[in-house]
Amino acid sequence: MKNIDLRGLNPAPVTPFTRDGAVDYAACKKLGAWLGSIDGVKSLTVLGHAGEGTFLTQAEQMKVIETFVEAVNGAIPIIAGITLEGTEVAAEEAKRAVQAGASAGLLYPSHGWLRFGYQKGAPQDKYRQVYETSGLPLILFQYPDATKCTYDLETQLDIAAQPGVFAMKNGVRNMRRWDTEIPVIRRERPDLQILSCHDEYLLHTMFDVDGLLVGYGNIAPELLVDLIKAGKARDYKAARAIHDRLLPVTKNVYHRGSHMEGTVALKHALVARGILEHATVRSPLLPLAPGAEIEIANAMRAAGIVD
Repeated sequence: MKNIDLRGLNPAPVTPFTRDGAVDYAACKKLGAWLGSIDGVKSLTVLGHAGEGTFLTQAEQMKVIETFVEAVNGAIPIIAGITLEGTEVAAEEAKRAVQAGASAGLLYPSHGWLRFGYQKGAPQDKYRQVYETSGLPLILFQYPDATKCTYDLETQLDIAAQPGVFAMKNGVRNMRRWDTEIPVIRRERPDLQILSCHDEYLLHTMFDVDGLLVGYGNIAPELLVDLIKAGKARDYKAARAIHDRLLPVTKNVYHRGSHMEGTVALKHALVARGILEHATVRSPLLPLAPGAEIEIANAMRAAGIVD
């Protein structure tokens, strides 16, 4: 577990589909091989929100993991989203991920907690049981402050101290909490790798993290690698220049009515880059409004990512 180094860019790949809605494993392999070839990319996290992981069957999930593992040929770890709600079924999901070749898991909070909140100690118990059952190293996933499943500081520290937990994907999206909690987590859990997933707020969080775990990494990995370097160097001027260059893309991908629309927009941006042939998604995602693909392609050109 200690040799899983995520200090850099960790894209969360989309899951390509054929035009008739089946998982396009050849396109998965092409996307994975391309992302894995970029210097500064440290891992790929599949089956997350950007990867429409919860829209896939168990057999599809396992084959997606296997395909991305094959695509990177062992050069970097493949991390699997572990999304099932109950602790026992999540542990079985983690065991399947191990069988498919995943090196680590991104453990999601139980979905019911989004609406109703969680009992004190329940998140810690879920992480403990999933790791003990599967042996899969885990990443702590901090959800937005606007949800009831966002973990308070005590819960974050408890989870981070547990065996098997080696990193945090933090998307709290409350900068007051970020600015006050991250320094404490750094001090109390110095070995924990801290990754931002604030796709639309990267500049603010760039100076406090070891790296990024973001869907944004699908479409602008080269610039995000440079942004991480600028953040680690405390070079605000360079980081701000990259942020401003990416702003047209950020607006067209993430400043939409729903953050889930960003997954569809990511696919259109990958079409603009020539990595995907089309932007087919699976229900309950829907296509974007007509003309969105042109706006996204124009934003990619404005940022100098495509000609």
